[in-house]
Amino acid sequence: MDALFYLPFISILLVPTMSSYATTLNVVFFYMTWSTLVLSHSPLRVELVGSFVVRLLLFIIPSSLAFLFDILTPSAAVHIKAHGEAGLPGLPSGIKRGKVRPMVLKVAAWSLFNMIMGTALQAGIEHLLVRILKVRSALKFSVFFPLPWSMAWSLLIGLILRESITYGLHRHILHNSRSVFTKYLAKCHNDWYHSLEVPFPLTAHYDHPLVYIIGRFIPTYLPAMLLRYHMLTYVLYLAIISVEESFAYSGYTIMPTKFLLGGIARRMDYHLISKGEGNFGPWGILDWVFSTTIGESDIEEDLMAEMDEAEIEKQVRKQLEASKQLIRANTLRRNTV
Repeated sequence: MDALFYLPFISILLVPTMSSYATTLNVVFFYMTWSTLVLSHSPLRVELVGSFVVRLLLFIIPSSLAFLFDILTPSAAVHIKAHGEAGLPGLPSGIKRGKVRPMVLKVAAWSLFNMIMGTALQAGIEHLLVRILKVRSALKFSVFFPLPWSMAWSLLIGLILRESITYGLHRHILHNSRSVFTKYLAKCHNDWYHSLEVPFPLTAHYDHPLVYIIGRFIPTYLPAMLLRYHMLTYVLYLAIISVEESFAYSGYTIMPTKFLLGGIARRMDYHLISKGEGNFGPWGILDWVFSTTIGESDIEEDLMAEMDEAEIEKQVRKQLEASKQLIRANTLRRNTV
């Protein structure tokens, strides 16, 4: 854990955001930082610390802050909640008293426990592969960077695999189960996750630990193993998923995009409210293909809404630019006179 805030790894996440450096210097410094990190630490340590730091910065901290915001300032949070007071992580009747149900704290604790358990499970898999079976690691570690287009293609394939695995396991294992074991998993999933009325911050990773491994850990980590992601590709892949989970399960109406995060949030919302009647995949692609979409809109309607919003924004920007040019022309005319 002493490497958690080690400068080289933290700088890997922060260097791309430093606009004060030239692009070339950014790349050189990034390469030097990554090389130092890979050569000075074991692959297992890099993977575990990297995974945890990404989760910490992009899920645990923002979701925990949103969780505290809902609890400590319910009068402000209620205005951006999709379900109003019912969407706050506390009894509606207890909100005015400023109290929090033990169940809410249980959800937060189990969510954090499951995430840490998933990281420990990664360590176990890597230890099994490298130390016991004497084969290559699940992820690729190299001082050389993957090519940008190769990274983009790998990310796309990985996210599609994650969507497919999530849909299959969620629909046929955690719901509509037939065997004794899968019925047990489905019951645990229903008794734990589907005991919630609506999503709120930190609920993305709340479930029975065994169900969490089946329904959340495997769909996330298996695509990275099958494609044998470069560690940098895996960091970006995990960052995308963490941001998605932070927003989609927050219960807020404010989202960066209607099509991606907004659409995922609505689908996950309807899945929870309906007790699992549909919306088994986060992106909604396979739900749309197999007609298991429930709620007010599907992925096609979300895409049209996003395109309409982009067109409106484009028109507004044109109008603002035209207004600025008109003001400049009038100012210049007055100065000339």
